[in-house]
Amino acid sequence: MPDSTTPVTQSQDPLRPKYGRVLLKLSGEAFGHAGKGGISLDETLAISAQLKRVVEKGAQLAVVVGGGNLLRGAQFAAGASAIKPATADQMGMLATVMNGLALQDTLESLDIQTRLMSAVPMDSVCEPFIRRRAVRHLENGRVVILAGGTGNPFVTTDTAAALRGVELGADVLMKATRVNGVYTDDPEKNPHAERYEKLTYQKVIDARLKVMDLSAFDLCQKAKLKILVFDYKMDRAIEKAVAGHPLGTLVSHE
Repeated sequence: MPDSTTPVTQSQDPLRPKYGRVLLKLSGEAFGHAGKGGISLDETLAISAQLKRVVEKGAQLAVVVGGGNLLRGAQFAAGASAIKPATADQMGMLATVMNGLALQDTLESLDIQTRLMSAVPMDSVCEPFIRRRAVRHLENGRVVILAGGTGNPFVTTDTAAALRGVELGADVLMKATRVNGVYTDDPEKNPHAERYEKLTYQKVIDARLKVMDLSAFDLCQKAKLKILVFDYKMDRAIEKAVAGHPLGTLVSHE
């Protein structure tokens, strides 16, 4: 199995995995068209096709899914909502399971074995998250899809991804976003913002850069779990990220 010390040379397959075990965080936006809600079969299949190629090249892959394309708990937070914040967050957790089911079936339509595991118990739909069982699935070549966040309200999917990445012994946490990395300023507002190729955890703290929420970032820093922030919409971006191509921004202790 490839590991984080295996170099990628031009004489090898340029998409040969550099990382042996990867935790990929996919936001709910990845399952739908930009600016629209719901699940797009085309978008979900396109992601699944990349994940298939990553797994077939030998990487072990766990995927934490968000649910923002279907429902965001924060949408009920403003004003005098009759829905309590904790309930709204629980509704958001259920939305992640719907995305997880969509990803599971599209991957299996491509002949990739999967296991959908949820932190919110729903045994008739998916397995409960049990760390040792999840590790065994990864070792057996299955894509482990992780839904339901941590099972607790008021906890972001960033934190769920960091927690699962540490629990599962991932070599890297890959955060797929709409922006290709971490910038000196918001690149959507400031065209002169510059992208960092590499950062240390301390630099992120000192410069107050927004990589992940603080609790998630703290988990990664303590465990020395690398974080790669990249634009998943770029051509074969997930495959290139797993192969160690220089895209996005890599955050590590070095």
